[in-house]
This record gives sequence, structure tokens and C-alpha cells, in this order.
Amino acid sequence: MKPVRVLILGWILLVPRVGAARRGSTEEASFYYGTFPPGFSWGVGSSAYQTEGAWDQDGKGPSIWDAFTHGEKGTVLGDDTADAACDSYYKVQEDIALVKELHVSHYRFSLSWPRILPTGVRAVHVNKRGIKFYSDFIDALLQSNITPIVTLHHWDLPQMLQVTYGGWQNVNMTRYFREYADLCFEVFGDRVKHWLTFSDPRTMVEKGYETGLHAPGLRLQGTGLYMAAHHIIKAHAQVWHSYNNTWRSKQQGMVGISLNCDWGEPVDINNPNDIEAAERYLQFCLGWFANPIYAGDYPQVMKDHIGTKSAEQGLEMSRLPMFSLQEKSYIKGTSDFLGLGHFTTRYITQRTYPSHQGPSYQNDRALVEFVDPNWPDMGSSWLYSVPWGFRRLLNFVQTQYGDPLIYVTENGASQKLHCTQLCDEWRIQYLKGYINEMLKGGKLASQSFGNLLHQQPDACHRALA
Repeated sequence: MKPVRVLILGWILLVPRVGAARRGSTEEASFYYGTFPPGFSWGVGSSAYQTEGAWDQDGKGPSIWDAFTHGEKGTVLGDDTADAACDSYYKVQEDIALVKELHVSHYRFSLSWPRILPTGVRAVHVNKRGIKFYSDFIDALLQSNITPIVTLHHWDLPQMLQVTYGGWQNVNMTRYFREYADLCFEVFGDRVKHWLTFSDPRTMVEKGYETGLHAPGLRLQGTGLYMAAHHIIKAHAQVWHSYNNTWRSKQQGMVGISLNCDWGEPVDINNPNDIEAAERYLQFCLGWFANPIYAGDYPQVMKDHIGTKSAEQGLEMSRLPMFSLQEKSYIKGTSDFLGLGHFTTRYITQRTYPSHQGPSYQNDRALVEFVDPNWPDMGSSWLYSVPWGFRRLLNFVQTQYGDPLIYVTENGASQKLHCTQLCDEWRIQYLKGYINEMLKGGKLASQSFGNLLHQQPDACHRALA
């Protein structure tokens, strides 16, 4: 059996690859008896906007999420904001004590770009109080023997960049992001050795520029998300090259990107159309960002489907932007590891949408998603516990992208009920199931169990607790 090479929050493990779990297995999630290998690492995580609060304190500028949640009523569930969130800006020592209590060795968190650069532009103003906050936080983690894993951008773009340039619709973002990243490498890189450029950019562009359900709330269907993703991929590559050329020799760190994707399982495993649709689902989800980084260009199925749809809609050029030959070469290989987020699974079958419905991401994919009503549902409407999909996705990544080093950067279950007491048996079962799939699969990966509640961005679930 070929060994699966996986980077687990700082360690490389060589483990045998075994087959995926039985399709549709509903076995009770008791712990599978086995032993994780020496060096297996556990961590927790959070993001700045969802936890920090202090949204306008100590020189921080507004982010697109501040503008979004403070805007029109009904935009966010319960008209909530993250003005206070979990108040972690003022509770650093308490949070670190919680991490220590969990006996984890790594903590993943994101920096707030507008807390460090209030306008988003380094040349305009650098907020020294913001830098001091994160510097002190990193020091406190290290003093507690907790390794920081730092995300540069977790959705909270400085609002001034959105107003002035249209956010990620504008190629200028690549330069501003690189300048911001270089500042972070300069002031934190002597202590931070694990960097993520972006967290779940697919959701960021789909919900932010296609459906408008997330900040900045734009509905540029069939075009906006592809252009935003194009610039994000370029920005990621610029930051990797900047670190590689300027900082790596001195700081000896690593730079990757965190991509989230559910597993897509064919409805009928004997139907070639369903098999192709499930593959297409994964390519439009994970391959959209991973393929340029590992192979130099978008997946061929994306180029084919979006190009054909664009022609049918009377367009002279595909709505999917193109990389030049120079850009393909520049982007390929720009990852020291792949961050992988995973939560759930969907059954997939083919569906052709008429071109007259107009351009959209959904129409371009030409598929439809289903869930099994027997799957346990979690706190969020989109989230079901399907552990066997996790191992299949890990195997897919290992074979698709040439056996990359992998961080499993996100996994977990959102709050299901408002409880005054600890009432999370359903979450325990979810975590047991997904941990089991790692262990059964040859002890494949470690997880960061910080939850992302996309529909409740300020939810004080205390990801650390």
C-alpha cells in the first residue's frame, strides 16, 4: 500500500492508505480502538471577526463585515453584529488558559487586516496598537508552549479597500495584500512559523460576490466570484514568493492556504453521469483554488463548462478568467502545505440548467446536491454528520495533488441549541465519527476543532472552550 504523507500541525507522518469506509455506514460513533502515532498533534482555532470584538477600539478600522452587519436590517440572522463577539480582544489570558486546559499544542487564529492597517494600505497608516496586541498574544501563546498558526485573511477585508477599489474584484488587491503580508512577516515572523494566506476563499467569494449572503453583499452572478477568486489566487502566489525570496532563509517558516470542501458522492455509483458530476463538484469546490497552485491552471472541467455556457449566453470570452503562461508558471508550486477544511458530505447527480436562466455558479456546475434524511443533522441547516466522507476527501487530495503535506485546518459542529448546561452529546458523536475516520484510515490527520458559524458570524460559541 502506498504511504500517505501528511503534515500534521508541524509533523510528517508516514502511514498506510486503506480503503474508504463503507458507503452510507451508519454505525454508532463509538471510538475506534487504535493509537495515534507519536507526534500526532491536536489544536483548536478561531477567527478574528468571530471572536475579538473591540471592532472600533485602539485604532482598528472598519472591515466589510462591520459594514455588512451594521447595514440594512435583516441582512444577518437576528440583526447581530460582532461589535463585542466573544470579547477575546480583552480576554487573551483567559483564552490561553482555556487552550492550556484542553492540552492542545497548536492554536490557529487569524489577524484582522483592518486592526493592523486601518485603511488596508500600509503606506497610509500602520496601527502600532494592533501590532502590539498580536505580538503580545503570540508571545503569550509561546510562553504557554502553544504553537501559533496564523491566518492572514479570514474574510474581514478592510472596508476602505472595498469602497475605493471594489475589494477582490480589483487586481490592486494583490499588491495591497502582499504589502500587508510582508508587514506581518516582518513583525511576527521571528516567532510565527506556520502561515495561511486565506481561509476558505471559495465560500468568501461565492457568498460575498455571487449570492450576496455574506459581506460585501454583492450579487454579480456568474462573474464576480470568478474574478475575485482569480485575484485571490494571484495574491496568494505573490505572498508565497515574497516569503520564499525574502523571509524564508531568516525565519524558516512555511506558507500555505486553507481550502474548505465537502465530499461529493455520486447518487448512483454505477451511473457514469453521476460519477462525472461528483468529480465536477469537487473540482468546482476544491480544484478551483488547489489546481492552479498544484498544477498551474484551473481544472479543465471548469474551463470547459464555463466556456461552453458563456458561448451559449452570447459572450465572446469565457466568464472564467485566464492565466497567462507566465502567471501559470508563477502560481504553480506556491504552497508548502495544503490546509484542508471539511465538515460534511453531499450526494451529487447531474442536472443541466438552461442557458436562458442566465450566468451563475450553480448553472455552471450542472449538478444538484442531495442529503440523506437519515444523516444526523447538526446546528446549522447545511451541516450533517457524514464521517465516511472525510476519509474519502483526504484520499482524493492525496492522489489528486501529488501527495501534498496536509493540515486539517477546520472541522467541527456548530451550536445546536441554546443551553444553560453543557448539552452537546450530538457534538461529541460528530467528533467521534470524524476522529474515527482519521484513525481507521491509517492515522491520517490532526484536526483543528474551532467551529465556523457562517450564518452567525458573531456567535459566542467560544471556539476555545
